[in-house]
Amino acid sequence: MSFFKELREEINVIKERDPAIKSDWEVFLYPSFKAIRKYRKAHRLYKKGHYFLARWISQRTARKTGIEIHPGATIGKGFFIDHGHGVVIGETAIIGDNVTLYQGVTLGGTGKEKGKRHPTLEDNVMISAGAKILGSFTIGENSKVGAGSVVLEEVPPNSTVVGVPGRVVKQDNIKIPRSDLDQVHLPDPIKNDIEFLKQQNEELRALVNKLIDERKDN
Repeated sequence: MSFFKELREEINVIKERDPAIKSDWEVFLYPSFKAIRKYRKAHRLYKKGHYFLARWISQRTARKTGIEIHPGATIGKGFFIDHGHGVVIGETAIIGDNVTLYQGVTLGGTGKEKGKRHPTLEDNVMISAGAKILGSFTIGENSKVGAGSVVLEEVPPNSTVVGVPGRVVKQDNIKIPRSDLDQVHLPDPIKNDIEFLKQQNEELRALVNKLIDERKDN
């Protein structure tokens, strides 16, 4: 892909997924745009064995944007970071096409692995604000991870994951469109359990009151 075609594609991705951007020129002020452009340059140097220069570019970019992308990471096209301060992407992370990360996301390791230490995100994955994906496993395509979740194990395709530790709460084999960036309306299994317990408690109280009334009548 030519430089200008790649540039145009990344501008379009940001304009498509962030309604606050009103013009092409605004994109050039976007921290994640700067971080991704610098990553592409550093990654090319890293692949050629210029490790120090690649890391110098990535660390300088991290200081300026608050987004730290290791030049060894592999990132596909259509990548988008929204309000990206605090995002960290490790050296052996692999990111597919049309992936979206929000602020505070970490694609890290556990400190125990060697070799492939960081997660793989397949196509069309969305990771919500503050989520931590730790380890060398795969988040399947078209999946969502809820805000603040900590994911420590494999996630099947077409899944929604929430909680600490993260667990799959929805899997319906329906592809998530690239424009679906809703990180709020996700299933909440803890809330559902509490509502179920409250309902059971009300039924038990009603039953106890009924038994008390019957005893009084006798």
